[in-house]
Amino acid sequence: MVNQSRARSVTVITALFAVLLVAIVAGVGLGAVSVGPTEVFAAIGRALSGESGPVSDAVIIDLRLPRVLLAALVGACLASAGVLYQAIFRNPLADPYILGVSSGAGLGAIIAIVSTTTATGLRYGLVPAGAFAGALATILVVVRLASRRGRLETTSLLLAGVAISYILAALTSFIMVLFRQSMASVVFWMMGGLTSASWRYVGMIAPMFVIGVVVPLLYTRQLNIMLLGDERASQLGIEVERFKRITLAFASLLVAAAVSVSGLIGFIGLMTPHIVRLILGPDHRLLLPASTLAGASIMVFADLLARTALAPIEVPVGIVTALLGGPFFIWLLVRREGVR
Repeated sequence: MVNQSRARSVTVITALFAVLLVAIVAGVGLGAVSVGPTEVFAAIGRALSGESGPVSDAVIIDLRLPRVLLAALVGACLASAGVLYQAIFRNPLADPYILGVSSGAGLGAIIAIVSTTTATGLRYGLVPAGAFAGALATILVVVRLASRRGRLETTSLLLAGVAISYILAALTSFIMVLFRQSMASVVFWMMGGLTSASWRYVGMIAPMFVIGVVVPLLYTRQLNIMLLGDERASQLGIEVERFKRITLAFASLLVAAAVSVSGLIGFIGLMTPHIVRLILGPDHRLLLPASTLAGASIMVFADLLARTALAPIEVPVGIVTALLGGPFFIWLLVRREGVR
């Protein structure tokens, strides 16, 4: 039985890796000028070996590949954060965007952006730091508001998230009014997009992603136990409140990584874990890595759709994910509340 479960896990992870590879090749190859998979791999091979190549190599290596990899990292970060939030709150409706965490990260990032006049090395350090501080502060406030005698209620959690999101949106708008010269770029950034993708951004959030995912992967057993409830988890030897704080910190780090380079992109953290959970079950030993890979693939395909659907006009990818995730959230809420 154990061998069958292990073989199933290996099969699922391998299949998701294959889907992600297909998504990356499609994302790099398709665009205003399409290139085939053979050309994509050849260009990457030449870049790795230091060989010179045709002009199309510059398009692949300098423009499309960093954007696609950044999209994959952003999707993986948001999906992984969604898994962690849903595990801690034992609520499939928990999502960085709905809980207001993305808005908090966005406010922190915007403060860092308007505080630095140019995209200097200082900005590359301040933006993720500001996003992390905003994300962590927001989730702590939301949890505090939604707690009733030590228990979190689903309705209170969602309402607190929405209320805090509105307050943060107002603060963001106020900052935009104060710094009118940055308004256009900030507005487009808030819609969620990857137009500024570069290898520097990939290098900036990759370590945050690795830390935010690898450490929770070491504690998937504890995440499974948390699903039994705080009292039972405490009986099984988990320091519940401490574990919650640590997990929320890592989830907030993942949200900050995504928001600092892509702006506000909603519903990836809601849709992906729930879809994967319906297919694979609630075991976090498989759910967390599977959701990470699935989130990366979904984000790459969403960005590809945003780039090509109305070409040469590019739609902010946050609009695409909202159009996909909004109806999904309504369906999930109706299904959870038992409305027919």
